Amino acid sequence: MTSRRWLLSHPAAHRIALAMLLLLSPVAAVATAHGPDPSLSSGPFGQNQDLTFRWRSGSEPTSAIKTAIQAAATDANASRASRAATFTYSAAGANPIGYGSGATCGVNGLACFTRDVPNGFTIWLREQSHVFDWGTLKWCQSYTSAPNGCYDAETITLDELGHVEGLDHHVDYASDSDYEDAVVQTYSRTKPSTGWNQHAFGRCDVATLQLQYDMSSWTSRYSACLDLSTVLTLSASPGGVPVGGTTTLTAALTVVDYDTYLRLGGNPVAGRVVTLQRRAPGATTWTSVGTMNAGSTAGTYVFVQTLTSDAEFRAVFATPATEGINGDTSPIVGVFTSTCAAAARTPGRGSQCL
Repeated sequence: MTSRRWLLSHPAAHRIALAMLLLLSPVAAVATAHGPDPSLSSGPFGQNQDLTFRWRSGSEPTSAIKTAIQAAATDANASRASRAATFTYSAAGANPIGYGSGATCGVNGLACFTRDVPNGFTIWLREQSHVFDWGTLKWCQSYTSAPNGCYDAETITLDELGHVEGLDHHVDYASDSDYEDAVVQTYSRTKPSTGWNQHAFGRCDVATLQLQYDMSSWTSRYSACLDLSTVLTLSASPGGVPVGGTTTLTAALTVVDYDTYLRLGGNPVAGRVVTLQRRAPGATTWTSVGTMNAGSTAGTYVFVQTLTSDAEFRAVFATPATEGINGDTSPIVGVFTSTCAAAARTPGRGSQCL
């Protein structure tokens, strides 16, 4: 699988690149939409697989470009927000990154990659001052003071590392108002256009990395580019208590186990705010009891209640404003009380003591 980094800086290049994209891509790939990046068909690497890279013999980058490439690897590792593969430089690394006139990136490619899951990858960057039909390539890192019209080698490399992870080009709105939601874009921007020097995966890059590789932990936040449903359950133990006795309410919050959610389906959702509510049987108004505490199992939340009368309970998880999961409310759970010395009354048996 090979990717080419197309150019946005010149109108003619833009038209040529767009025409080629229309010819080579399925209709869905150029639809006006917004959501997680598409995935490459060759699938993901192993979870947290460390992909070591080296400089290609005879085509080593300049010192400034080496620094930019290594910074991009650090950016990818720091912003993946998932169990995606990591990138580490090693002189004996298995995966070559090259720079120069030997780049196999086609006529208009600034940079390109190949990936061979699960074995490894390659990346090429064009050399400074490479002559395209639209003009001469300028890498911002090649200047003491980066001029307008230059490309940021760190951003371009981060884009290619995103491809290596399995990300295809993000599909933007027609207005490009969501351009900064992804680094992995069909068209790269030059200084000083917005997004020219993004040094972290965007939220829609991260969304696909999470779908493909899973969350780094159960308390990690889901990308706001996702729209996942959750399910919240509630149980009481015991379900009947003597007057003045206590029961433990336990809620469990998970991502709905849909096939379309890939590795995220069925995940426990820990470290969130789950509220316990209470009402008298038959009442229509709920009263907040308080925030439930973290349980002993990931994604569970507990609250101990003392009861002097019958009560109904439900747990509520409100939709967060900053991540891509939706709230849910549990089914209602009733707890009964009795003046019996032992735990109490059961549904359908009136006030018969046990």
